[in-house]
Amino acid sequence: MSATVTVETLRRLLDAFNAHDVDAVMSFFADDCELEMPRGPEPWGRRLQGRDGVREGLASRFAGIPDVHYGDDRHWVSGNRGCSEWLLTGTTVEGEPIAVRGCDLFEFADGKIVRKDAYWKIVDR
Repeated sequence: MSATVTVETLRRLLDAFNAHDVDAVMSFFADDCELEMPRGPEPWGRRLQGRDGVREGLASRFAGIPDVHYGDDRHWVSGNRGCSEWLLTGTTVEGEPIAVRGCDLFEFADGKIVRKDAYWKIVDR
C-alpha cells in the first residue's frame, strides 16, 4: 500500500470486510492501531488497541454476524482522515436480522489505519 490512503484504499478495505478475511483487513492497519467498536461499556463503545486487540474485535464481528455485508457505501479521504458510510446487513447467530446504516471515521499514518471509530444508527422496533 502506498503511503497515501485514497478512496480506492477504503473500497479495497470494504471488499476485505465483505470477504470476511481478517488477515486482508489487518493488512490495512498499523501495528499501533486502535478500533472503537460501536457498542461497549463506555461512551466511545469498546476500545481495542494494538493488532491483537483489533484482530480479536474484527473476528468477533464476523463470528457474531456470520453473513455480515457492507453495501450501499461511499467514502472520502482528506489528508490523514477519512470516512466510509455503509449499510450493514446480516443475521446474528441468534437468528436476528440486522440492517443498519453506519460509518467508520479513520485516521491514517504512513498509508495505514491508526484509528477506526465505528458508528451504527440505533434501530427501534
